[in-house]
Amino acid sequence: MEKMNGESLDIVADNIAKLKQIFPEVFNQDKVDFEKLEQVLGEYKDTDDERYSFTWPGKAQAIRIAQTPSTGTLRPCKEDSKNWDDTENLYIEGDNLEALKLLQKSYYGKVKMVYIDPPYNTGKDFIYPDDFQDNINNYLHVTGQVDEEGNKISANTEMNGRYHTNWLNMIYPRLKLSKSLLKEDGVIFISIDDKEIDNLKKICNEIFGEENLIGTLILQTATDNNPRQINTEHEYIVCYGKNAKKLEHWFAESDKAKSIQEKYLEIKNKGMAIEDIQIELRKWIKANKDNLEGVTHYDNVDEKGVFHDGDIANTVFGGYEYDVIHPITKRICKIPDKGFRYPEETLKIMMANNDVMFGKDETTLIKPKKRIETAKDVLRSVIYEDGRSSTKQFESLMARDIFQNPKSTTILERLIRFVVKENDIIVDFFSGSGTTAEAVMKLNANSKLNIKFILVQLPEDLDKMLLQADAKAKKTIKNAIAFLDTINKQHKITEIGKERIRRSGVQIKNEINTYKDEGKLDIGFKVFKLDSSNIKAWDPSQNENIEEQLFNMVNNIKEDRSEEDILFEILLKYGVDLNAPIEEQLLADKKVYAIGFGAIIACLADNITLEVVEAIGKLKEDLDPGVCRVVFKDKGFASDAVKTNAVQILKRYDIHEVKSI
Repeated sequence: MEKMNGESLDIVADNIAKLKQIFPEVFNQDKVDFEKLEQVLGEYKDTDDERYSFTWPGKAQAIRIAQTPSTGTLRPCKEDSKNWDDTENLYIEGDNLEALKLLQKSYYGKVKMVYIDPPYNTGKDFIYPDDFQDNINNYLHVTGQVDEEGNKISANTEMNGRYHTNWLNMIYPRLKLSKSLLKEDGVIFISIDDKEIDNLKKICNEIFGEENLIGTLILQTATDNNPRQINTEHEYIVCYGKNAKKLEHWFAESDKAKSIQEKYLEIKNKGMAIEDIQIELRKWIKANKDNLEGVTHYDNVDEKGVFHDGDIANTVFGGYEYDVIHPITKRICKIPDKGFRYPEETLKIMMANNDVMFGKDETTLIKPKKRIETAKDVLRSVIYEDGRSSTKQFESLMARDIFQNPKSTTILERLIRFVVKENDIIVDFFSGSGTTAEAVMKLNANSKLNIKFILVQLPEDLDKMLLQADAKAKKTIKNAIAFLDTINKQHKITEIGKERIRRSGVQIKNEINTYKDEGKLDIGFKVFKLDSSNIKAWDPSQNENIEEQLFNMVNNIKEDRSEEDILFEILLKYGVDLNAPIEEQLLADKKVYAIGFGAIIACLADNITLEVVEAIGKLKEDLDPGVCRVVFKDKGFASDAVKTNAVQILKRYDIHEVKSI
């Protein structure tokens, strides 16, 4: 019986397997023969002594950190969650580097969009001190979960000689890991300011490939509060694709055109004649022209709906020439100087569908009708964000001045709307106040796309942050602490994020009727908290207490861990979606979990007998999954004989993968 280890996906081993699949000839006894690899690469091998490269102190270690498996786990926290049994959204409290590692197996290649708003490297402190040797223990120390020696913060002031280096070492491994989560047609959006945009794009060119740069959005914001020679009034959102060749063109239904269509239907329902409908619609468009920029020309109406008159003429010489008969005068219509832009057969179909507009007689050029349904919005490179409006919206939902500069849900909705399709997953691993979650829920309420979010946020301790903060930040942190006291929550940034999701979900469901009767809008979230593995690890630093360690290792599961904790670690190690259905059954007086309709069956009880093993085999037959894997606790069997025979019994039921944890 093979024993499961406490590590996440081994990224190096996974990359080697991929290399072996592409170039099997360069492997010799499972080792890479670099001479053969150079021969295979041929002219793509760079032999120059001088070459273009982007490097900094610590880059090699940053790469190793991304490749090192995590020894942590995600522990479920139902008491902090909302609608645990029904929701497919996840909220993870913990260091995002470790969380991204733990998500690799379960969500590899499944995420459509990543959005992050990382620390902008403003010269202030940020808490992302990665430790190559033991990041989990380091994280527990930083968040005050190990001792009370105080919060370890990586000072990154501009006086620091490694001002850029520390930021680059922080962001590189996280971007590296996020890429592997993306689908082939997935994209990442990264908010950034002008201090690190150049470095960020160089990193992304290396990780995603320069050919996969989709573009850089300029986010016009309010005036800079700290004007220098040039008043900075913008930030950036950099966008890269996993594989730009796989991306479709981004178009979304125009909200402005949609409002015209809704007004048309409202007027039409009054039973007015078409001519009167058109007059009323044009009056409304004229009165609202400031809010309808770009679509005010959609002001014509016929039996099929709203349209604007297009251009029938070809844009260059050499168009089509043929006779078109005017439906009233029965004479041949005027032909444009450059000819028609459509072939005759195409125009005949358009005329049959009432998609051609004729003049009063044949002397006026005919025009194609561009229906309002075809009016699509495109993602433009300059976007205006009213930061003050975003703050007011956040504060009306929560409380005044408890979080600095919350992101705009409107901007995020806009980005998401262009990219996602039904049932897609969005990840934000610098989730802050939870703006991404609110944007996803709003979009779902309007579109029924059923998008899911995975948010990750470091549970920074506000009491300790208060000791390090400047005067302006101190005021905000004090307000945040006072707010959390009113709702009886811990003084953690994550508590603000979770409360914002709870409140916004309720508000969205109350305001929007789309899902009200059906009850299908997902406004819940499962909370998971990063911790060390549920499996005890041998501590080499305690070699003088070997006897005590051996005694403690008799039961290799930590005493404070529940069966549910272990269960979700199994899901992570096997690469199963954390939303996979879990059915609990009682077999031979032992609790058994059927995960994913029997893809995994786990029994984490003690004193497991052969009767229990037989019952598991019969359960597998009843559920009839394609492949079934069974997991037990390593010390959970009644005897060594039962443990040995369990493997053979399960083979009779066509179960060939049996592991212990």
